Amino acid sequence: MSLIDPFINYLPEVGAPSQRRLSFKEKLKWTGIVLVLFFILGLIPLFGLGQNALQQFEFLSLILGAEFGSIISLGIGPIVTASIVLQLLNGSGIVKFDLTTHEGKRRFQGIQKLLSLFFVLFEACIYVFLGGLAPDNALAGTGLFFQIELLLVFQLFVGGVLIIFMDEIVSKWGFGSGISLFIAAGVAKQIFITALSPLPSPSNPGIATGAIPALFQALSQGDPTTAFLKIGTIAATLFVFGIAVYIQAMKVEIPLSFGRVRGHGIRWPLSFAYANVLPVILVSALLANIQLWARLLQNWGHPWLGTFSGNAPITGLVAWTNPPNLLDKIIKGSLTVGDIGVSLFFILIMVVGCVVFSIFWVQTSGMDARSQAKQMMASGLQIPGFRRDPRVMERLLARYIGPLTVMGGAAIGFLASIADVSGSLTRGTALMLTVMIIYRLYEDIAKHHLYDMHPMMRKFMEIN
Repeated sequence: MSLIDPFINYLPEVGAPSQRRLSFKEKLKWTGIVLVLFFILGLIPLFGLGQNALQQFEFLSLILGAEFGSIISLGIGPIVTASIVLQLLNGSGIVKFDLTTHEGKRRFQGIQKLLSLFFVLFEACIYVFLGGLAPDNALAGTGLFFQIELLLVFQLFVGGVLIIFMDEIVSKWGFGSGISLFIAAGVAKQIFITALSPLPSPSNPGIATGAIPALFQALSQGDPTTAFLKIGTIAATLFVFGIAVYIQAMKVEIPLSFGRVRGHGIRWPLSFAYANVLPVILVSALLANIQLWARLLQNWGHPWLGTFSGNAPITGLVAWTNPPNLLDKIIKGSLTVGDIGVSLFFILIMVVGCVVFSIFWVQTSGMDARSQAKQMMASGLQIPGFRRDPRVMERLLARYIGPLTVMGGAAIGFLASIADVSGSLTRGTALMLTVMIIYRLYEDIAKHHLYDMHPMMRKFMEIN
């Protein structure tokens, strides 16, 4: 591990703010700047691109926060992949980090950035050399073809590095994380288009792209099947939205008191979705990468993960990780036993994956009982009726944090998978992720705004 430390020391990084706490307006400004920059980069096409075999994977672009064919075609894929690999290594004990110390956290973050840069270059080469993003076929067999391939790899690498630094800017200077922000931005744009766009659908020019215009169009033309499909799509979207907000609002509140101020106390909230949305993002990104790799391997002549017929996976692992739209099949009367089997397998993968990644995320992000107990003790808090001892507080917190991590991860995975198979304006997992991300962002913004409006509360909580 010491061999990697010199590389970590010379890695470029976004400087942290000099003050301990940024103002609400400052955080809002940097979050807005990064968001606008993300949309601008998504409009910059890759120079020399002739074939874009990835544009059919619309769901992958949402989960990966990418815009296939643009300079940010890699999206957050390298960052998430590096996080998955490092969490698995740390969780299995193959590589161990002491995340209770500043040096251990710095080394963990440095190695994660090194892995992210490696995966940026690796995935850029895979996308280009396996034909996902390639030059024009007319240039095949010429020296210019290889030169354009190298140019495409360079552009993808630059875009991937920009995404890494934009994620750092949001994490240090803005609200939430760049990973969550980029996913929410892409899904929000997709929902706006699929709900309200009056333009003709590319797959069916006789019907509008947006569900609401298409619903009125179907009613005026006396097309009950299309009308029921659009009503079901809108209803499924509203259902997922409501359930996600309800899950986010579920909390367990632990009463705490200030040891040095008698008679005053607060309630420390532990969300039911304790591990937040990151485990769902990691599982969804993993499944998205399986789909992407399956297509690239099939193009290369090695369909080890399964095969596609057009845009639909038909065999192998990739077919079992692509859930069908049960609501659509029920309305059209085409539901089969195989569709139910694939749906159940997909639900199982999502539930188990979210539980596993929830446990790993809680341990590696400082949300475990020991870290929370130290944070509470450092703030002068204690549980009324118990000794002021971090070990006592850790045991009490473990009674809540452990079950919340497992149950919350399982519930979020189950609801995300149910959302996927029920049909909505966009893929259910992406929609649910976006609702949870925006809800957490709202809570973060509200908390910072409260501190700005009431300086005495900031002083009372020892936040400077």
